[in-house]
Amino acid sequence: MKNRIKVLRAEHNMTQADLAIEVQVSRQTINSIEKGKFDPSLPLAFKISRLFGLPIETIFLEE
Repeated sequence: MKNRIKVLRAEHNMTQADLAIEVQVSRQTINSIEKGKFDPSLPLAFKISRLFGLPIETIFLEE
């Protein structure tokens, strides 16, 4: 699944570690999601969308 997490992090001056702390996962999990190697669980996708104030479908894109 494609996503805009890396772009959103840059816009908010956040590192992978910063985002990981905010959504309570490891930095490696954020890295894997950004690279498309791992799809987030629905609860994690909701946490990320709430953090950035955007709908899930704006962050996570169907291929």
